[in-house]
Amino acid sequence: MADFGVLTLPAFRGNGHGRHVVRALARHALSRGHEPQYRCQLDNHASVAPHRAGTTKPAIYRRWGTLPDLALDALTARLGRLRAPSSDCTICDLSDAIKLYVAAFQRMPPEALASLLADCGDDPQRREDFMAALFDPPRAAVGQVLDGALARGDLRDDVDRGLLLDLLASLVHDRALFGHAVTSDDEVEQAVHTLLRGVAVDYPKLVEISRKKDGDPQIHHRHA
Repeated sequence: MADFGVLTLPAFRGNGHGRHVVRALARHALSRGHEPQYRCQLDNHASVAPHRAGTTKPAIYRRWGTLPDLALDALTARLGRLRAPSSDCTICDLSDAIKLYVAAFQRMPPEALASLLADCGDDPQRREDFMAALFDPPRAAVGQVLDGALARGDLRDDVDRGLLLDLLASLVHDRALFGHAVTSDDEVEQAVHTLLRGVAVDYPKLVEISRKKDGDPQIHHRHA
């Protein structure tokens, strides 16, 4: 057993000094075959949190190695599994897919997402993990809906799929990262309709299909 504690003056807390020292001590103790035991002060909330969660800082670092790795796992768990809607209604499916996108990112604190993205700047592997875990899944769901719309002939042949996907996703990413506005269901539908007016082969036909799927012609009365 290797028992240790790190004291950081209140004025210098929150800068990562204690984290680096604890990681170094824990690694050294483990390399010597010891079980790290970390002591903390009850007035240091960052140190008390692992104890209240039924674990310890050394145990956390053994499992994840770094705080960004822990944050990535936590945000991935919050994201959950996303399935692309498939009703053969382009308006309905695109709207539902973007709403899933919005809901997924609303479960991620903007400051945590931005901080983790910044940590990826000088670590290509972490960036790859970030993209695979948080960036790609919701985009893939929206992409599947676009593929279905293209296959049905609902979208023009000259549509740039990647650009259209970026346009739809940018609404979610912008607000998720900066946290300056909440994206409502109504705004999602407006965004989808605005884009489809420009890229659909027969926009009025898509609106009619959407009305029939919803079973309520008043839902899209703005687009009648």
